Amino acid sequence: MKAFMDALKVFLLMTLLTGVFYPLVVTGLGQVLYSHEANGSIVVRDGQVVGSSLVGQKFADPKYFWGRPSAVDYNPMPSGGSNLGPTSAALKDLIAMRSEGFRKAHGAGAIPPADLLCASASGLDPHISPEAAKGQLLRVAQARKLDPAAVARLHQLVIDHTEQPLLGVLGEPRLNVLELNLAIDDEWPEED
Repeated sequence: MKAFMDALKVFLLMTLLTGVFYPLVVTGLGQVLYSHEANGSIVVRDGQVVGSSLVGQKFADPKYFWGRPSAVDYNPMPSGGSNLGPTSAALKDLIAMRSEGFRKAHGAGAIPPADLLCASASGLDPHISPEAAKGQLLRVAQARKLDPAAVARLHQLVIDHTEQPLLGVLGEPRLNVLELNLAIDDEWPEED
């Protein structure tokens, strides 16, 4: 009976430590130190939630930069990749279809960047490479009917929104698609 009571005490203590105390401490620290991130990095414009800077969104309009493809159609609940391997015929077909769509939107000679052909592991990556953004510049400029000076400004927005690797070595240069598209809307607002 003593062994049972000792085990019960350890169980209750560990339940309190790992099930109550630790989550409260981590949640509290997250709210104090990283409140924006801990609350989903929600982006609000004019009192309306327009998305999260941590989760990719679907942009199909030619006036916007497009993000990486998503195996889960940008639904954060079942996030994940397609689990298709490099020898998968289905993956080859998906890449061929995405490549054809890119060429249709950007011209027959356009070379689609790899990150616009392959979904990320989570299916929710909010970033694209600078090459993917530069590959879409002409389409966005044409869809918005920008003059040459405005095209130069659009190119500068891409440069300005390029995030460099952490500490100069961790990760790759990248752009947050939602933030870039919001900056474009700020620069060239749609007429109602």
